[in-house]
Amino acid sequence: MIEILPADNKKNFKEFLNFPFKLYSNDPYWVPPLISDIKKQFSARNPFFRHAEVMPFIARRNNETVGRITAIYNRMHIDFHNEKAGFFGYFDCIDEDAVAGCLIGKTKEWLAEKGMTVMRGPMNFSINEECGLLIEGFDSSPMIMMPYNFPYYQKLLEGCGLSKAKDLYAYTADVMDTFPEKVYRVSKVAEKQGIKIRPINLKSFDSEMRIFKRIYDSAWGKNWGHIPMTDEEIEHMAGKLKPVIVPELALIAELNDEPAGFMMFLPDLNYVLKKLNGRLFPFGIFRALRHSGKTKDARLLLLGIKEGARKRGVDSLLFIEGLKALHKNGYRRMELSWVLEDNYPVQRIIETMNGRLYKKYRIYEREV
Repeated sequence: MIEILPADNKKNFKEFLNFPFKLYSNDPYWVPPLISDIKKQFSARNPFFRHAEVMPFIARRNNETVGRITAIYNRMHIDFHNEKAGFFGYFDCIDEDAVAGCLIGKTKEWLAEKGMTVMRGPMNFSINEECGLLIEGFDSSPMIMMPYNFPYYQKLLEGCGLSKAKDLYAYTADVMDTFPEKVYRVSKVAEKQGIKIRPINLKSFDSEMRIFKRIYDSAWGKNWGHIPMTDEEIEHMAGKLKPVIVPELALIAELNDEPAGFMMFLPDLNYVLKKLNGRLFPFGIFRALRHSGKTKDARLLLLGIKEGARKRGVDSLLFIEGLKALHKNGYRRMELSWVLEDNYPVQRIIETMNGRLYKKYRIYEREV
């Protein structure tokens, strides 16, 4: 007998949190998340819950947890896209079709009760956060804020009637200290138009994040699956990112003193998280400090150009200054992720940086 139980009490939620630590205990590429961070995400203080509901479930058999999932009802998505789509996330499961079927079935049932006609995922909790199922590139650990899962997950989800909605690409490249002549040529044109690049100012972090929101809403507004973030969500995200931001790696492009673009690289702190096994205290903090300066990898988390400032060389200038800063700070490799499979302009830019497609992630969907 497989039971699907809501993880809405202390005991079941603890099982929900701990299950992946058991499941992936022998996998060298899995990166344990900080349990405290997951608890904060599920906390009522997360502004996501002002426009959404989330129900976590665990699958249990013979008093042992064998899977988990969350069902997600996001009114922001419904209103913005005029689509009755619900979501699922935090999917982890042993390699058994029956267990996966029960988890997906319970999620469908919960979403149907909310009036949804489509389910889509995995997303933790939305497209603005960690999302996608790894389907290619299982031979290395993910970079910061990117997911990882066993290869058999694809078989399990597709066996439950889920099919591809969209693929997301991750590229890897060495940090360059010189660029193709075309990049310099385009950047010089941008400079002549008065476009300037500056690092963010951590002393004015709140106002810098308001600038980011304006660029974000313009640059990503027409992207597949985009959902605007509220001011409270931007503030919440900024609070999580501020401790790990390197100002030289977070750049704002300005055109005539007006914000035109934004780029942010983050150090790949997954190198540190692998040493902590989910717990920062009581002794993890010392391991974190000991290893925090050893990573030579960085992830391009954000790149956006406002409408009206595109095709003017802003991206070339941002890349030149961003990669100069990476090189100066001792980074040797970068991941550029994620990129929609049909976002050909960004893919072409990445190719000029000698980027190589090395991981693919998939968003699935099916009727409820």
